[in-house]
Amino acid sequence: MPVGRDRVTIVGASLAGYWVAETLRRDGFKGVVSLIGDESHVPYDRPPLSKKYLAGGVERHRVDLGDAEKLADLDLDMRLGHRATGLNVADHTLEVDGVAEPFDGLVIATGARCRTLPGTDGVAGVHTLRTVDDADAIRAVMDAGAQRLVVVGAGFIGAEVASTAVERGLEVTMVEALEAPFGRVLGVEMGEVLADVHRGHGVDLRTGVGVDEVLAEPDSGGRSRVVGIRLADGSEVRSDLVVAGIGVVPNVAWLEGSGLKLADGLVCDETCLAATDVVAAGDVARWTNPRYGESMRVEHWDNAVQQGVHAARRLLQSDEEAQPFSPVPWFWSDQYDRKVQLAGRTHPDAEVSVVTGSVEEHRFVAYYGHAGRFLGALGMNRPRHVMQSKGLLEQGATWDEALAFAADWD
Repeated sequence: MPVGRDRVTIVGASLAGYWVAETLRRDGFKGVVSLIGDESHVPYDRPPLSKKYLAGGVERHRVDLGDAEKLADLDLDMRLGHRATGLNVADHTLEVDGVAEPFDGLVIATGARCRTLPGTDGVAGVHTLRTVDDADAIRAVMDAGAQRLVVVGAGFIGAEVASTAVERGLEVTMVEALEAPFGRVLGVEMGEVLADVHRGHGVDLRTGVGVDEVLAEPDSGGRSRVVGIRLADGSEVRSDLVVAGIGVVPNVAWLEGSGLKLADGLVCDETCLAATDVVAAGDVARWTNPRYGESMRVEHWDNAVQQGVHAARRLLQSDEEAQPFSPVPWFWSDQYDRKVQLAGRTHPDAEVSVVTGSVEEHRFVAYYGHAGRFLGALGMNRPRHVMQSKGLLEQGATWDEALAFAADWD
């Protein structure tokens, strides 16, 4: 039988948190749903922040996940601008802004925060990009006439910011400590293909070198302002805007001493249950995905949506009814006129085979395989093929079966 609850508290007015609330109502939950978020904004979508919103092509209200009417229909106890500061699982108490309150069912969807460059606190012109306020701040510098941008970290957020800045007419340098950009996610071979895309659009891409120091000088008002960076090889790059895309840290510090297990995220079982009456979803959640037989934490839009739906339902299920959360991870990234998509996972020792299209033309699909298993599909401007490949991954196709399937494509 379903677990009876009168109230569900969601910590994190995030994409995952929003989908928890939406799913509870869509599935007929009539109790109180509290949504607590430390930002003052209603839940909003993050992907546009580094792309169309940053470029000025999307108005502010267009990134909100729901308009006023839809949010009213969800009938939420919306508590924005409030921060969860502690949790005691044994006592079933949640601390909000230092004040303890009881919880019935709890969803943790607090996401992650950006890593920052050391020694840059208080330095104007140095930014990270995670929130809509971050995007507004970066766009304001661009609108004020910034000419030169340095992006530190050639991951997907950094690459999207670089792409947007190029299209806005800025001179862009992108710095990556690894030998190939995107290497951890795509491997060296495919990482070099994306590097070629950026260099082809005029980006000064420097790999295999880290940032030694962010250079700053006092501005006319006496405030410290960035003027460039010094790299580990001793070279300097002048810049009036720096955006760091060097990864994120799960927001779990407030859970220290709660009774929950923390390890690069909040550790859950394969059903997204972290403890009795506590589930988690989104970037903060680390769970055992039985499809891969490993613990993972996935920082993708699609995962936040799907895990939010799953976590909402898990909270109202008995242990006997609960099902594992076993998705095939999938994400996309828009860079210039290229849509990059990856379905599945890669492996450091994976075989990479281009199964259709042309790497040189930046329009192709590449398959990843290891030990006879089909692991993942990378596509550039081939969305239909990637989604077909995702279906193969969900079916558990072997490497040979995947190659045979792709051989029938035009």
